[in-house]
Amino acid sequence: MDRVYLDNAATTRIDPEVFQAMKPYFEEEYANPSSSYRFAGAINGKIQKVREEIAGFLGAKSQEIFFTSGGSESDNWAIKGIADSLREKGNHIITTKIEHHAVLHTCEFLERHGYEVTYLEVDEFGLVDPKEFEEAIKPNTILASVMFANNEIGTIQPIPELGRIAHEHGVLFHTDAVQAFGHIPIDVQKMNIDLLSASAHKLNGPKGVGLLYIKSGVKLSNLIHGGAQERGRRAGTTNAPGIIGFGKAVSLAKERLEESAAYEKKLRDKLIQRVTAEIPYTKFNGHPEKRLPNNANFCFRFVEGESLLILLDQKGICASSGSACTSGALDPSHVLLAIGLPHEIAHGSVRFTLSRETTEEEIDYTVDTLKEIVDRLRSMSPLYEDFVAKSQNKA
Repeated sequence: MDRVYLDNAATTRIDPEVFQAMKPYFEEEYANPSSSYRFAGAINGKIQKVREEIAGFLGAKSQEIFFTSGGSESDNWAIKGIADSLREKGNHIITTKIEHHAVLHTCEFLERHGYEVTYLEVDEFGLVDPKEFEEAIKPNTILASVMFANNEIGTIQPIPELGRIAHEHGVLFHTDAVQAFGHIPIDVQKMNIDLLSASAHKLNGPKGVGLLYIKSGVKLSNLIHGGAQERGRRAGTTNAPGIIGFGKAVSLAKERLEESAAYEKKLRDKLIQRVTAEIPYTKFNGHPEKRLPNNANFCFRFVEGESLLILLDQKGICASSGSACTSGALDPSHVLLAIGLPHEIAHGSVRFTLSRETTEEEIDYTVDTLKEIVDRLRSMSPLYEDFVAKSQNKA
């Protein structure tokens, strides 16, 4: 096979229908939506319709949706914005050890500026304990930020319960839903969510556009200054083509949600079953049931993950060792360390994330290729030789 793309958590291929919906806003409807003439007004009207459609998909109001450049900006805005607007009320923030770096690095930034951050532990599956979450709340806690679903191991958090606990203590609740949005149902009202981050390119939309849901009544300082766009909340020329594409991607995701999830889950489960049954000394990471339908993460003992990825790439298979934002890092995944894996095992991790375009033939080819590569790498490992020899002596 020329290419098997199994890194959809990093980004997805733009849907042809999304691309076609965007084209006129590059070539014909190219006016700046903020301009006062009718040419621009029509484009602005289309953007407002997209805002309404996305709001409906989330169970929100249109005036609660603010377009951004993507998930990282949305996370930064949510956390820094609350920290600034509520600094007189308190300076304590709660998050988890397995968040995306857009959240973790933002919290570290705030710590350098006098804020206190609690980083919650997770269990072996990557789940937050609601009891520990509640115990972490203090009189000066102003915000809790817990990701909806983990980008590396796919575990889905008990968001409705965590949001309810936060609200019972007068604490605002933010969730980074970048991996979940468009893949599993989300209702911000029913799930007790005050702020939510999402990104278009994770659901077959364009790169460079995302959103932040801000519940009505939540005071949030601006992150980007310099203009009156987004009702004075987020400066910068409106990305009309990106927003139109985002809207189309959401519309398609809404139509296909159940069908896509069922299809991806079927192939994901086959991948998990074959890998764990046919490749010994393999650990499957994340919760076995409370997980994204398209995510499968494994650690292969006595194998270096980066070497494995390079050899997979040579066979035309695109996978990842974790977050695309840290793909150049040599350190083991902070997520895998947080769920209790030792460094030597965490180093051997590979993440496969599927899409509705993934085929059963591609899954079989991937597993067959993976078996060959793991055997090859282990045959060159003195640690594996010693392990086998000791196992045989014990037998």
